[in-house]
Amino acid sequence: MARLARVTDAPLDLAEHLAAVDDATCGAVVTFVGRVRDHDPEAVGEVVAVEYSAHPDAQRLLGEMADRAEAAGALVAVSHRVGSLTVGEIALLACVATAHRREAYTVSLGLVEEIKASLPVWKRQLEADGATRWIGA
Repeated sequence: MARLARVTDAPLDLAEHLAAVDDATCGAVVTFVGRVRDHDPEAVGEVVAVEYSAHPDAQRLLGEMADRAEAAGALVAVSHRVGSLTVGEIALLACVATAHRREAYTVSLGLVEEIKASLPVWKRQLEADGATRWIGA
């Protein structure tokens, strides 16, 4: 079972995630920090904020994704934020620890790609001119 896997409206804490995967058997820790940026290829203008919403099963599904990553020999702490976030805030945080770096990178990349492709979380971008755009809905 994953060390930490949650969907939350609270700010994400890197130190908490790193502590969750701290283990003397692991020589590598890969951290992915996904932040809200001020632009997007689908945006017409500057992005000033995003609003994330999630399906009620999102936390369970995130846990299952993290469990699969752990079954590959990793320790995992992962969280996805929901609610209103401004530019610069962390939306997705994943820490993956393994005995060796190659495995840590491989598992981290696979986990983040699966989350982006399959986690039922939707993003509404708010642009500087007041326009909004749903992404992933």
